[in-house]
Amino acid sequence: MKVQNWQQEGGLESNQNRANSQHNSSSSTEGEEEAQTFNYSFINEHQLLRTRQVVFAHHAGKHIPRLREPRSLYAIATCGPQQTPRWPIECEVIKEQIRHIEWTPPEPEKLYQPSQQEYMPTCVGENGRNMVFCIDGARKGSYFTSSRVGGRRGLVHLATVGANSKDCNALIFESRFESGNLQKVIRVGNYEYELTLRTDLYTDKHTQWYYFRVQNTRPGVTYRFTIVNLMKSNSLYNQGLKPLLYSEREAQQRQVGWHRMGKDICYYKNNLSQESRSLYSLTWTFQFPHRNDTCYFSHSYPYTYSDLQRYLATIANDPIQSQYCKLRVLCRSLAGNIVHVLTITSPSRSQETGPAKKAVVVTARVHPGETNGSWVMTGFLDHILGSSDDAQLLRDMFIFKVVPMLNPDGVITGNYRCSLSGRDLNRNYRTVLRGSFPCVWHTRNMVQRLMEEREVLIYCDFHGHSRKNNVFMYGCHNKETSSQRFWERVFPLMMSKNAADKFSYQSCKFKVQRGKEGTGRIVMWKLGITHSYTMETTFAGSTLGHHRAIHFSTKDLKSLGYHFCDTLLDFCDPDCSKFEQCLLEVRTALQKELRLRLEKLGREYDSDVTLSDLSMSDLESRSGPVDDHHSPLKTSAHRDMYQISHIHTRLPKSSLSMLADLVSDYFFEFAETPLMTLTIDLDCCELLNLSSAVCHQPDLARSQSISLWMW
Repeated sequence: MKVQNWQQEGGLESNQNRANSQHNSSSSTEGEEEAQTFNYSFINEHQLLRTRQVVFAHHAGKHIPRLREPRSLYAIATCGPQQTPRWPIECEVIKEQIRHIEWTPPEPEKLYQPSQQEYMPTCVGENGRNMVFCIDGARKGSYFTSSRVGGRRGLVHLATVGANSKDCNALIFESRFESGNLQKVIRVGNYEYELTLRTDLYTDKHTQWYYFRVQNTRPGVTYRFTIVNLMKSNSLYNQGLKPLLYSEREAQQRQVGWHRMGKDICYYKNNLSQESRSLYSLTWTFQFPHRNDTCYFSHSYPYTYSDLQRYLATIANDPIQSQYCKLRVLCRSLAGNIVHVLTITSPSRSQETGPAKKAVVVTARVHPGETNGSWVMTGFLDHILGSSDDAQLLRDMFIFKVVPMLNPDGVITGNYRCSLSGRDLNRNYRTVLRGSFPCVWHTRNMVQRLMEEREVLIYCDFHGHSRKNNVFMYGCHNKETSSQRFWERVFPLMMSKNAADKFSYQSCKFKVQRGKEGTGRIVMWKLGITHSYTMETTFAGSTLGHHRAIHFSTKDLKSLGYHFCDTLLDFCDPDCSKFEQCLLEVRTALQKELRLRLEKLGREYDSDVTLSDLSMSDLESRSGPVDDHHSPLKTSAHRDMYQISHIHTRLPKSSLSMLADLVSDYFFEFAETPLMTLTIDLDCCELLNLSSAVCHQPDLARSQSISLWMW
């Protein structure tokens, strides 16, 4: 039969057929039959197999069969058009493909210096004013159902009326492109506009990221933009952060890309609210460089899903890099977009050296609006895939598993924090709902399988930070293994030495908070990765060294990826002197902090008390200088950071909401600050309802007060 002939030719004839053939064609003894069956066994006669799906590893003199990696199933096409992003069917998408040149300013861009006299416009809303741009948004109450290339079916509706207005000076706005975010614009003056950002899809929160296009520009005229529905009470815009501007005319004529601009910049609480939540405004003035130009504004340097695909295609098509970098599909997102995973390592020279390599796992963009994480990731990949001796050494020492964009759906739709589930993925790494949170579920599963094969030395997730300057890390304090106590602090300390003008070790924290147990950092740490970190990169700039008061450029951001690789080499240097020196510095600094704390409390320092006798998370929460010196609340709080503060106040009802906002913001910003007690007299105010603090009510008939302990 043809099937039988194919099986015989392919070497896949079943053991039963072989046994029958042997029985019918010979009259040998039972022992000889057993010997023949053994000779044709699957393991010992592997040379007879002609299938390419089974390969044999040689270990301890034995041949161990395993399935070859299914390349055709998980490989990425390296030729032809890249995958077109898939959008939720509620989203309208214009057909233009937006691309920008990459450019580094020849001179450092300084942070804006507030004069404290900045104008703070009162929001006028839609009261008799001219709405010049408006699109629909998928709000809370709706949910993701399906997706398609190009988003909503049918023609794209006209969202702007500037082109049809009798006033030819009206600006024309657009944001319905990849990573764009702007929902509504109201013209409140000849050259003044109020902008409303779209919340994350299927939520009513998270307005921070903006990215939109403006046309019909006029030079020599001062415009004012005011974003009116921001939700964070404090921002780096009050510490010098400037918005970004991109001019297509400048890019074409002078090869100038994204650059900082703006004057009279102010971030403040406005007169609007949303569902009892206070709203905040960002306002700035500026001038366009050219007439009838096409310009873009953004919160941070955009890095889209299409940008990532183009970058990965260059790696896959490079004949050298593709030898030690394998690009695969980790999973598909809710909308069906590919989540890529890269495996980077030098080809093993023998079967024994492969399993001996340790692994390093690096991820980014779980929060889609934190684009600086992608620029750090680009710098990391540029270095690790480079031709330098250090890059070759890292590839020889480690196997790198890299997920460069964990939340492609959020990146495509212009979300700031959530996926299409309407949830923060970085609070759902413990999930068992693979269908609802596929990106983080498969990432955790990949790490678990990797840990079964080899030791995972470091896990690091690249993020951006909207309230603090500099770069810093969050780690997990290791108190279970005494022999490795404080080891988790060594890598960040080394990083601060390698990037002294950008990285602040004093801003690093190592607490394992209950509210953060669903983050990638803590989940990976609980899986057994001692050195599990979140690396936070500011949206603004540095307060350190010669880089002080200067914005980070894309070049600066990419340099952090290089410094991460350099620190990894120092951390794993066979000569342990660097590691031991840094560990000694960590212990010495903590001993000094312990002495200062006891002196503040009026207690005598006992040199016999060791650091292992103390709760380091408690010590850390009261310690460490802060780099953001512009915040008066933060400065005053850390001036008395070793003392227990008691605040007693009598407030009218009109001031209660303001106090609630203040306490909530304070708790959010200083979640690591324990023993902070706020006592509020209830004679003239209502009961506070603070979801971010733990509320304890003593005997109200006796004390008429409420105490809030924040830790």
